[in-house]
Amino acid sequence: MRILRAATELLTEGGTEAVSTRAVSARAGVQQPTLYRLFGDKRGLLEALASYGFEKYLAEKQSAHAATGGPLEDLRAGWDAHVAFGVGRPELYQLMYGTVHTGQRSAAAKEAYQGLLAVMLKIAALGVLRVPPDVAAQMMQSSAIGVTLRLIASRDDPPSDELSPRVRDAVLGAILVDPASRPTDPAADALAARALSLDSAVADGPTDLSPAEAALLREWLRRLASRH
Repeated sequence: MRILRAATELLTEGGTEAVSTRAVSARAGVQQPTLYRLFGDKRGLLEALASYGFEKYLAEKQSAHAATGGPLEDLRAGWDAHVAFGVGRPELYQLMYGTVHTGQRSAAAKEAYQGLLAVMLKIAALGVLRVPPDVAAQMMQSSAIGVTLRLIASRDDPPSDELSPRVRDAVLGAILVDPASRPTDPAADALAARALSLDSAVADGPTDLSPAEAALLREWLRRLASRH
């Protein structure tokens, strides 16, 4: 932990170029062979540092969720916590989300996504999700990352303070059912909501269906939902 704290300090001060094994070992007061034994090389150290960042992010996000009253409130609080974390720790955030290796995600990054997906599954169970839970989670996460990186890049020429809440609300409007604002067929909306709710239940728990049967049922349910 002392090594990762030292690496975080160097990252904040000078970016990834400052996080050399020599500098980290000097800052942490350990021998370089210790770093090589623990992390292998600089890339391994940076990957461990990104995972350390995700751990801090998840802890802060869990605190934000604990203060809300339910899954719908969790979405808004989770978005705001995500953006605030990135803007407050830009170098660490860019290491976490801006440095991507094709087909690779850390265990911590997967955990962060699974937490968001779990919220979407709860919302689907309420019958108010307009798109499948996994699609909703991907829309929410990718939009939040894009907004946060935009805000980080605009520190010298900051955009409107309304950027994050406006994009957040636009995404929420795209994934959540709001019959009061749409003059559509209530019966069709109800059918779509129930289809997505059942889809999330099949995905989230064991059933008596075989994997092939469950996949076929989910395909039918998503087709029903997409027709509303």
